[in-house]
Amino acid sequence: MDHVISGVAKFQREVFPGKKAAFKKLANGQNPEVLFITCADSRIDPNLVTQTEPGELFICRNAGNIVPPHSNETGGMTASIEFAVAALGVSHIVICGHTDCGAMKGAINPEGLEGLPHVKEWLGHCRSATEVVKEKCGCTSLGAEHVEQVTEENVLQQLQHIRTHPSVAAKLATGQIKLHGWVYHIASGKIMCYDETSREFTEMDKAYAEESLSVK
Repeated sequence: MDHVISGVAKFQREVFPGKKAAFKKLANGQNPEVLFITCADSRIDPNLVTQTEPGELFICRNAGNIVPPHSNETGGMTASIEFAVAALGVSHIVICGHTDCGAMKGAINPEGLEGLPHVKEWLGHCRSATEVVKEKCGCTSLGAEHVEQVTEENVLQQLQHIRTHPSVAAKLATGQIKLHGWVYHIASGKIMCYDETSREFTEMDKAYAEESLSVK
């Protein structure tokens, strides 16, 4: 904890003064372009990976970068998505998974979560991902060798879930918002992006970046 506290002191002493004008502007409101939904894993830093500044990303984090399908039961993710889309007017939504995800390992082996009942229930939102991978692999159970496949499929299933949220559905119907599915590879720093045309995850490149900037 000592390095966290000393980090605050360093921020106030060395970082904040150089960005004082930006923080003064942010003190009166925010106008992010992107809703960034990712895992709560401590190894993931959205601003570091995307090289963005405060105020540029509206970030939601939870175990497994999960988006529960819309329902009449209010939850933190539901409220945050609605606020980001309907109130802040974000034009892009990124759902970003990552390699070596503990949540995906738990989704593959729910029997190992008996001592974590809330985690087990939460990861029920990933069941469609595990079932899809089982079907594709032609197997009845999954193991460690399937974690990467489940991670990618989970991103796709959460993209399906977010489409059920009314505010998102409305903006998609009018071309005012664009969805992106990413997987961050911790060891290499690579971002794998889902391509709707090829229906595969491919490494982010200049062509993908340019195409992704436009909201159709």
